[in-house]
Amino acid sequence: MSAPSRPRTGLYAGSFDPVTNGHLDVIRQACALFDRIVVAIGIHPGKAPLFPVEDRSAMILAASRDFPAPVEVTTFGGLAVDAARSIGAGALIRGLRDGTDLDYEMQMAGMNATMAPDVQTVFLPASIPVRPITATLVRQIAAMGGDVSAFVPPEVARRLKDRFAQSAKG
Repeated sequence: MSAPSRPRTGLYAGSFDPVTNGHLDVIRQACALFDRIVVAIGIHPGKAPLFPVEDRSAMILAASRDFPAPVEVTTFGGLAVDAARSIGAGALIRGLRDGTDLDYEMQMAGMNATMAPDVQTVFLPASIPVRPITATLVRQIAAMGGDVSAFVPPEVARRLKDRFAQSAKG
């Protein structure tokens, strides 16, 4: 009798400020490849995110609660490969929108493979409807009072609207 296999775990690292439909598309695709998905929110001193990590975590969990594989959220402050190893992930999940992303991500994958040969990088192409979405553009549109509902889950759109309404008042 063979030993039970451990779940295949993939780590998807980023700032997720805020989580977008593009991020969720990548997570949903990863659910078909992994038994467990861990979304790792990078915490970087000196960067001032729009949303605190607790809010970003809550938005990710709410938006992914009905996904076909368990989605967990954690934080990390160092290298993504170290975060992957610390949770037993065998792969880093990376989304690709276009050739520019591919060039950058290939460089990162090469560096990560040198530092952690036991952690693979898995590239997942964004689905066509979400390819143009970036969290930066979502924040910019929301800050100018634009409708971001096509780019983010409803709860995230509401939180963005609330956040920028508070900024306008104060």
